[in-house]
This record gives sequence, structure tokens and C-alpha cells, in this order.
Amino acid sequence: MNNFYDASNVKHLRKLKELKPDTFRLYLDWNKEVFKEGALPAKTKQLMAVVAAEITQCPWCIEDHTKRAKDAGATEAELAEAAFVAMAMRAGGAFAHSCISFGVFEEHGHK
Repeated sequence: MNNFYDASNVKHLRKLKELKPDTFRLYLDWNKEVFKEGALPAKTKQLMAVVAAEITQCPWCIEDHTKRAKDAGATEAELAEAAFVAMAMRAGGAFAHSCISFGVFEEHGHK
């Protein structure tokens, strides 16, 4: 497989559907339910999904949820703010996890 992220690879999801059709359908139905209007507006949920997709670096999810966010009324300005939230969260994870490095370093010196 030369390019893991090539859009044509989505065809391989058919294998999941073939092997576990009931579970496959349950996932699709559940996913649809998650993004319905609720306590959070659908637009907000889609922007949250864009942030999560950017953090997890899933190009297919970035594409899909960006389109869905736009369809739900998101603006470029909102998308830009969402991108900065993703950046802050990704950098924040490294920032917070640096505590582990310093803790290990400190413990290692006391052996």
C-alpha cells in the first residue's frame, strides 16, 4: 500500500461491512445520532469533530467534518478559531506531558 491516505482506500471499509454487517450498521447509526442537534448545535458538534480530526490527523475526517461544518453554517472565521483550538490542545498535550519527562528524570537521578 503506497499511500495510506489515498481516498480510494475507503473501499476497504466494505470488508468491515462484509464481515460484521450488524456492527457496521450500528456504528453508522450511532455516529449519525451523535451529530444530531441536541444540547449542542450540530454546527458546534461538527466544529468539535474538525478539531478532533486535526488533532488525530485523520485527513478523511478533516475533509468530511469540515464539509459538514460548512453545511451546518460554520464560517471560515469559526473554522480558523477551531484550528487554533486544535493547535492549543495538541501543543497543550505535549506541554502537560512534559511533567512526566521531568518526573522520570528526577526519579532516575535518585537511584
